[in-house]
This record gives sequence, structure tokens and C-alpha cells, in this order.
Amino acid sequence: MNYFNLFSNIIITKGAGRILISDLQRNVSELYPLELYDIIVEMKNHSVEDILKGYDKTSRPIVHEYINLLLEKEYGFITENNWDRNFPPLSYDYYEPVTIANLFIEMEDIEVIKKIRSSAENLGIRHLVIYSLKTLTLKDFIEIDSTFTNSVLSGIEIFSPFHHEIDRSFIQVLHQETERIYSIVFYDCKQPPFKAKDEYRFTVQFVEEDLKISACGKVDMKYFNTNIPKVLESINHNSCLYKKMGIDKNGNIKNCPLMSENFGNIHQNSLEKILEQGSFKKYWNLTKDHIEVCKDCEFRYICTDCRAYTERNSLNKAGLDISKPLKCGYNPYTCEWQNWAENPLKQKAIHYYHLQELKRAAME
Repeated sequence: MNYFNLFSNIIITKGAGRILISDLQRNVSELYPLELYDIIVEMKNHSVEDILKGYDKTSRPIVHEYINLLLEKEYGFITENNWDRNFPPLSYDYYEPVTIANLFIEMEDIEVIKKIRSSAENLGIRHLVIYSLKTLTLKDFIEIDSTFTNSVLSGIEIFSPFHHEIDRSFIQVLHQETERIYSIVFYDCKQPPFKAKDEYRFTVQFVEEDLKISACGKVDMKYFNTNIPKVLESINHNSCLYKKMGIDKNGNIKNCPLMSENFGNIHQNSLEKILEQGSFKKYWNLTKDHIEVCKDCEFRYICTDCRAYTERNSLNKAGLDISKPLKCGYNPYTCEWQNWAENPLKQKAIHYYHLQELKRAAME
């Protein structure tokens, strides 16, 4: 008797119309027909021969093809007997040792950076994302970076408007004088001053569009991410808000700068004080398995959730918004992608969030 054994690094996510097989070692995911799911489930407890007996002669070659495909993709292996399969499986537990992992700041005044310095250390914040509404000088960039000298903060990503002083020497000085900045995006840049190459410690991008913070939250396959930390976080927690804090341009502290609910202001409260409010963490454990439509989607463990912009049509018993993300155009029941901005069922929510301008851009 032959038995098929699935490798422990392979996760099968069943959707309404397809399955997604994720290889967490190779960091890739691939789509397959729903009928393959039943075959894989059967192979957990039955031999290949016994499974084939359950199919008629015309269907058996198809089952053979599926098994050969699984072997070819190295999703599993065959043994000649039902050997002891009790080897340690991959743990689906997710552990994040810090109190807050990510902080997103919509920055109008660089002084806010100094206000969060001690909190960043106390909370163990590792990644800081800054969306600057105003142009940043060379001195500003260096000051932001130097604020976190000898800090636990490991990386800073900055989005800043482009200005005429930015040239190759500007970037070269940043390369020499900063340590924690790992990514810089200069937006509203009609003509890049030079072609950025892999010659700096950080990545540099020049974007023609005048990026708006409201453009965040888009669901697209190009943003999907198959890796062990992200998938395990998605299985156990909210893939966007877990251990994340945001500060909007007015200093209001939120789960995300784009969300309407705020819990205090950075000019009167510390981040530590805000975390003492139990309601701040209410979305942290809302997984895709509990969000309408998303719970039936095969992409739910490699997709990032958005609670800032939703379709606004479902609340759970705790009063949490469990609506599908507004900017998702995928239908797991038909397995089709459409432009989310054109969906007539989303128009009311688009107007509620004042996203008409973003809608026009999405439709172009």
C-alpha cells in the first residue's frame, strides 16, 4: 500500500471556488481546483489504492494526475506503508515578543518624532513608517534617523514629497549619515533626478503620482505575501492591525491613521498610556476567518486586511466591523477580479469615506 504524506510546510487554504496551496519554505502560493482539496483530505487517512477504489475508471486517471502534480511540486512524498506520521508538525502559533511592532505616522511636523522616542524604546517598536505631508530637508532626514540612535528601532521607511534639492549628492549624504532608514519614497516627482540603483544602503524610489495616504488598503495579488511570519500572523491575528499603532496629522493616536476612532492625542498622552485602554486592542485578533466574504476566500492568509475602509455592511456581536475591505475587487464565489471602484454595491461606502477622487483614479 502507498501513502501520500504532505510536507508540514505546506498549507492548504480552502476557498469557496478554489484552493490555494502555500509553500512556506519557498514563499510561493499556487491556485488549484477545489476537487483537489477532497483528495488531499482523503489521503491523510487512507492509502492511494483505497482512495482510487472510490472513483470510477474514468476518474482514476485524473486522481493519478493530481497525485503526480503534488509530487512534482514537492508538496509531499510517497511511502510504501502507513509509517508513523507523528513527526512534529509545523506549529501554527504566532509569537511577537514586543508590545508594539509597527508605528505609522502621518507627519506634518517633525517634532512628533521626538515625542515618541521614549515610547518607541519602552514598547519595543521595531519598524517606523513616516508619511510626510511636507517636504523634508537633508537635515530633517538625518534628524529623524539620529533620534533613534542606540534605539531598539531597527528600520525606518519614509514617504516624502519630492523637491528640487534632491539629487545624487543629497542621497549620498543620507547614505553616509543615517543608519536606520531602509526605504525612501519621493512622491509627486515628475522627473526623477537620476536613476536609483542598488548602490545605497537603503532603497530609493521616485514616484510620479502625488501619493495620498488614503490610497492605502488596496487588495491586489501583487501585494500578497507568502512567508511563515505573515501567514502565521494572519491565521492568529488581524493581518494589518495586530500590535500596530498610528498617529494622524493632528497627533491623534489610532489603530491606523486612516481610521476614524482615536484614543487620545500624542501631545497630551504617551503611547503607553493609550495602550492601557482595553478598547485599543479590540481589532487585534479579528482574523480573516471572521470577516464576511474574506472567510470564504482562498487568499485570506496571504492577504492584508483593512479596517479603515470597509463596505460597512456587517457588525459582529461585539460591535466590530466585520465587513469586507472596500478596496477589494475579488469575488471568491465566482473566482473573478473586478475593479472595486466600479462595483455598484460599494458606491455608498465610497461616498461615506469621500473617496470619489480615488475612485476616478482606480477607474482610469
